Amino acid sequence: MSYESVLEDYKKAGQDHVLSFYDSLSSEDQSSLLAQLKTIDPARVTNIAQTVLAPPSTSEPTVSEITPLPEVSTASLLSASPEQIAQWEEKGFALIAANEVAVVLLAGGQGTRLGSSAPKGCFDIGLPSHKSLFALQAERVLSLQNLVAKKTGKAVVIPWYIMTSGPTRKPTEDFFKENKYFGLDSANIIFFEQGVLPCIDNSGKILLESKSKVAVAPDGNGGIYRALMREGVLDDFKKRGIKHIHAYCVDNCLVRMADPIFLGFAASKSLLVGTKSVPKRGPTESVGLIVAKDGHPAVIEYSEISEEMAFRKTGDELAFRTANIVNHYYSVEYLDSIPTWEEHYLPYHIARKKIPCIDLETGSSISPSSPNGIKLEQFIFDCFPRLEFSEFANLEVKREDEFSPLKNKVGTAGEDDADSSRADLLAQGKRWVEAAGATVEAGVVGIEVPPLVSYAGENLESVKGKTFSSVIELSV
Repeated sequence: MSYESVLEDYKKAGQDHVLSFYDSLSSEDQSSLLAQLKTIDPARVTNIAQTVLAPPSTSEPTVSEITPLPEVSTASLLSASPEQIAQWEEKGFALIAANEVAVVLLAGGQGTRLGSSAPKGCFDIGLPSHKSLFALQAERVLSLQNLVAKKTGKAVVIPWYIMTSGPTRKPTEDFFKENKYFGLDSANIIFFEQGVLPCIDNSGKILLESKSKVAVAPDGNGGIYRALMREGVLDDFKKRGIKHIHAYCVDNCLVRMADPIFLGFAASKSLLVGTKSVPKRGPTESVGLIVAKDGHPAVIEYSEISEEMAFRKTGDELAFRTANIVNHYYSVEYLDSIPTWEEHYLPYHIARKKIPCIDLETGSSISPSSPNGIKLEQFIFDCFPRLEFSEFANLEVKREDEFSPLKNKVGTAGEDDADSSRADLLAQGKRWVEAAGATVEAGVVGIEVPPLVSYAGENLESVKGKTFSSVIELSV
C-alpha cells in the first residue's frame, strides 16, 4: 500500500489526522508510520468508537433479570461426593492420556503494579525456591504429564499455548529460553500474541503517541478469540488432535493447569464452555460474579448487584457467591466457531486513561494529569451469553486449594499480593504433608511442595513420620 492509498483509507474513516506530520518526518519514520497504519483497519476503529461512545438510545431502560446459576449448570467440590470427584478425575485422566488436552495461558500483563518491568509470569513471590510463576506452572504441566503417563502407561503431551502482548512477547520467550523451558519440550510450548487497538480521544479520533506512531493498547483478555484465529492456534489444535482446552490467567500461583477433575466434569456434561469459581470471601468482596442473566450464563461486575442481592442467602451460603477467577474450559468444537461470532457479537468496553499523546495543533507532547483518552478492550467472558445452560456449567472449587491471585504490590492493598500468594502456597503444602502423615511444628507457616514432587497432594508417602521445624522446600 502506498502513502496515497493509506491516506485515502484513513480519510474515508475520518481518521486522516494520523498523517498530519507525515511530511516533516524522516524517510525512516515515514516508513515506520505507514507500516503501523497498514496493520490497522481505520473503518473498524471508527465503527467501534461510534458504538461505544454513542450507543443506540432506547425509549425505556432495559432491566435485566439476574439470578444465581441454575442447579443443572453448577456443581461444587465443597459438597460433591468422593465417588463423583473420582469419576470426573478418571475421565480427565483418560482425555489427557489420549493427548486431546491443551492449556492456554493469558500472559499479556506486565508486572508494573508489582513494581517490576518484567512480564508478570517472571515474578518471584518469595518462596524458599525463588521459583517464578512461570516456573511453578511449567512444573505443574510436567508433573501432570508424568502422573498420567505413570497411571496409564502412555506417552503424554500437554501442549502449552502462551498468549503474550507486544511488550511481553520477547521477554517472555527469552525467559523460557534462559531457563531451558523449565524441563518441558520447547516444541510443545507455543507463544502467540494478542492484538492491539488504537487509543482514541473522547470524540473517537485515534491518538498519536508521537508524530510517527499511533498510541495503541492490548485489546483485553477477550482478544484471545481473535488471536487464536489470527495466530494459527486453532489450526495447530487440529494438527495435534486437541479437543479440550483449559485457559487461565498467569497471576494465580495455585492454578491447576489441565486439572483432570475440571476436564472430566466438563467432558462428562458435553459442555462447550465451562468455568471454575470460588466462593466469595463475603458479601462486599469486589469481585465479578458468574450468574444467570436474562436466561443465559454471564459474568457481571459487583456494582451490578444490589445490596439486597449481595447479602441474600440460600441456607447458610450466599446466594450470589460464584466469584469469577478467569479459569475456563473450552471444547475445540466451540472455539472452531469463533469466526462466526467474534467480529459482530463481542462488545467493546472503554477504559478512560491518561494517555501520553501529541497535540495536533502544535506537535508538542502532552503528558496528561487526568484521563484524556480511551483504551478499547474486550472481555473473555462476553461470549457466555451466547450459550444455553445445556452448553455451559460452573464448577466451584476451594479457594485455598486453587486461587491466590497476584495483583498488588506488597504494602498497597493488604491482600492479593506476593505475601498472600506465598502464604497460600506454603499453607497448601503444609496441609498436604500433614495429610500424608508428617508433623509440622507450631509456628512453621508452611512447607513448599514443588509441583514436580506433587501436582495436587499425591505422591507424598515419603514424608510420613517426618517432622518439619522450619519453612523449607521439599526436594524432588
